[in-house]
Amino acid sequence: MPKPLSVSFDTLNTKLNDCAVVLIDQDGKLPSRAKKLDKASDGHLTRVLEAAGFEGKAKSSVDVLALPKSDAKRIIAIGLGKVADMTRPDWMLVGGYIAGLLASRKVKAATLISEVASGDAEPHEIAADLAAGAQLRCYTFSKYRTEAKNDEKRPDVLEKLTILTDDVGDAESAFVETGAVAEGMMLARDLVNEPANALGPIEFAKRCAQLSDLGVDVEIFDADQLEDMRFHSLLAVAQGSARPARVAIMKWNGAKSKRAKPVCFIGKGVVFDTGGISMKPASGMEDMKGDMGGAACVTGLMHALAKRKASVNAVGLVGLVENMPSDRAMRPGDIIQSRSGKTIEVLNTDAEGRLVLADLLYYAEETFSPKFMINLATLTGAIIIALGKENAGLFSNDDTLAQRLTAAGETTGEKVWRMPLGAAYDKMLDTPNADMKNIGGRAGGSITAAQFLQRFVTDVPWAHLDVAGVAMASKKTDISQTWASGWGVRLLNELVASHYE
Repeated sequence: MPKPLSVSFDTLNTKLNDCAVVLIDQDGKLPSRAKKLDKASDGHLTRVLEAAGFEGKAKSSVDVLALPKSDAKRIIAIGLGKVADMTRPDWMLVGGYIAGLLASRKVKAATLISEVASGDAEPHEIAADLAAGAQLRCYTFSKYRTEAKNDEKRPDVLEKLTILTDDVGDAESAFVETGAVAEGMMLARDLVNEPANALGPIEFAKRCAQLSDLGVDVEIFDADQLEDMRFHSLLAVAQGSARPARVAIMKWNGAKSKRAKPVCFIGKGVVFDTGGISMKPASGMEDMKGDMGGAACVTGLMHALAKRKASVNAVGLVGLVENMPSDRAMRPGDIIQSRSGKTIEVLNTDAEGRLVLADLLYYAEETFSPKFMINLATLTGAIIIALGKENAGLFSNDDTLAQRLTAAGETTGEKVWRMPLGAAYDKMLDTPNADMKNIGGRAGGSITAAQFLQRFVTDVPWAHLDVAGVAMASKKTDISQTWASGWGVRLLNELVASHYE
């Protein structure tokens, strides 16, 4: 794998690299370091920008080559648009855009002069967000490419970015958090991008165990232990595969009081989903290597919380299974029991993620008595039909938790849209043959899936995030250019930082 982009911070009077980037507001005024460059060149920089008709519009740029009396052989002026309206997610996107622009010009190392401020962020925060955005833009997944095609051999890979700012210490401190979150997102991307033949339940659990290096307490339960713990619903999904199930529990104890109730995050980790006996169509089935996007987000989040030493007690649980058809696989019409004791009539084996989450939700509430539980799952195609790839579906039994998640989505740009729950939808899960069935019919499919999960939550604030449209095959942005987005790590880190530390 290529090394991640190296970022560092230095003072505004630091010598420039061969390539330097200057950020300019739509008012067109040069920042102080650029003014010095302009003065030293007898106004050459200003004349070039004027000749190019540069007005500082967002994502406009001008290359100035061989500026007289400058350390840099190339100066790239990049327009920001109206800085006063920019938020912290906007600055991260700017960092990604800059990294993409530099890579397109085959620049290996560059200096970014950051002398900007907005109402939403301090200069040192902007510098840190620019750095994180650049790192995320430069993320690639190429470990299975042959040497001739490996990204390390490509000329269009930015390797080093030095950000000049007036407060290096504060920028470095801010990057402790933003950099940790970026690392968590890239870990989640790695997991989702991995092919299923390389990342089964056992391999995924080992990746979770590596978080112990950051001080996370990790416990892995194997199939025999899960049987003893009555995880019958989860194991029913796994029974068709030769690869045994695992459950990983990751605990970060960062609160001042170790007795403080934890916040709890739960992820669906179906490492590959054929649909089981109710098999999916062949076309597009390869995407089901990403059906563990919820578990990947939880793992990335736990990395971020531990790396930045969050002042919170947090628990992450992931249920890791593979859904395969075989002579051992569960069949449509089977009735299975969950850890809660409730019975489930399986009418469609492709509605399997909810069976995994049912046992995890019940176990988490029973074991940890958390402040809240949030589960993430690439659960339904119906949510993509409803919300496309712009929002994750949010279902919750608690208005405060839902409002906080919505606000965190607006702050980070990882947006959620609240969907309804109600008795009429819940009734669609009733069956005369068991306590419930695992599907409610075609209408309201994402809602009845959430209603199913709610049946395994008793007395704790809970939210379900259906991330099928945002965790995999996600749309390209200035900070996400790969198939996997790492969606949710920023959202949930913001929720924790704003309300639970």
